[in-house]
Amino acid sequence: MRVVFLEDVSGVARGGDVKEVKNGFARNYLIPKNLAVPATHNALQRVERLARESDSTRVKRLEDMKALAAELDGTQVNVEMRAGSGGRLYGSVTNAMIAEGLASLTEREVDRRMIEIEEPIRQMGTFEVSVRLDAEVEAKINVLVYPIGTDPLAQAENEEAESGDGETAEMSETAEVAEEPVAEIEPADSEADEPEDGSADDKDAKAGEA
Repeated sequence: MRVVFLEDVSGVARGGDVKEVKNGFARNYLIPKNLAVPATHNALQRVERLARESDSTRVKRLEDMKALAAELDGTQVNVEMRAGSGGRLYGSVTNAMIAEGLASLTEREVDRRMIEIEEPIRQMGTFEVSVRLDAEVEAKINVLVYPIGTDPLAQAENEEAESGDGETAEMSETAEVAEEPVAEIEPADSEADEPEDGSADDKDAKAGEA
């Protein structure tokens, strides 16, 4: 089906574009959500105006997303999870969980598809996660995963303490290495100082006999 896009549809088209799409996609998604209309004669007459409006909307959205990224950067989202021994989770933290926590903090709707988790989170701890707000805008947030029934602040303090212990141990090892005595190596006697075979007198006597 040939349609005129009324708004930007990420990865598909921009507002004002005229494209052929699958019938099911148009009838079940684009048209019901008022993202596109069939490319009738009247709709095609609106293309230029729709393109201008879309450009204006896109600029405003980009500004909004940049402002939101500045607000989100460094935000911490706490996620409560069941865990076994060693802090291993029963299951993993999903982007939907993070989006829900972020939405409750910001009081704004956050699409789970915006949350980019590079590797599955299956362990207690703090993890840096990207939030893709727009093709050109990204924010970084911290996700603190803590056991059910505990205080997330206590989890964060434990991590800081463990990190501090690790740094102290490393500094101690470095200091011990620095304090180890260095063996002094005495230079070997030069061969030039060793007496040569035969004395000077012997050489003179041999010359006289010759």
